[in-house]
Amino acid sequence: MTARGSGWGIVVAVCVGLWLVQNGSENMTPPMPSAAEAFAAGPGHYTEASADPLPPSEPVRLRIPEIRVDAPVMLLGLGKDGSLSVPPAADRNLAGWYKDGTPPGARGTAIVAGHVDNAQGPAVFYNLGALKKGGRIEVTRKDGRTAVFTIDAIEVYEADAFPDEKVYGPKNRAELRVITCGGGFTKETGYQGNVVAYGHLIGARPAPSA
Repeated sequence: MTARGSGWGIVVAVCVGLWLVQNGSENMTPPMPSAAEAFAAGPGHYTEASADPLPPSEPVRLRIPEIRVDAPVMLLGLGKDGSLSVPPAADRNLAGWYKDGTPPGARGTAIVAGHVDNAQGPAVFYNLGALKKGGRIEVTRKDGRTAVFTIDAIEVYEADAFPDEKVYGPKNRAELRVITCGGGFTKETGYQGNVVAYGHLIGARPAPSA
């Protein structure tokens, strides 16, 4: 998975899909969200009331029970060319947070990204497109609290129609975007776009007592 800088932050671009390419098949692509999981009335149509934002704190772990994701979170920065660095492809169970952006649970739009696959098979966000509205994403933070987000929508975009402002634009509440590769796939060019899960904060669990 790769990304490039934009006026709004980071834009995820085309991904190769090494596992699909080496297997020579276009019939093994990851699940894509249906139209029913898109925003019903545009961004701002939320599934549940929002919780007050938390103080900033780095994420350390991300869980999505619905698709059995339970992964550590590493910090991602930008390269010299302005592209977003990505988690090591060899580690299939690793997510990355854009460290110069909003921490998950704090006011604003937090960005988490991860691979859909690598040469060995499906990776951490392979099943992101199978999520449903109202599902949960949990982010454990360095301060010990777990920020709980509800999923408002899951949408897929082709690379030449990626909606920067919709995905990355600043928000007055605590919101989350989880992004991976997706869209059309060919053996010649790989994935042609991205899947984006949109969520907002609905609560937080306190740090476990010592």
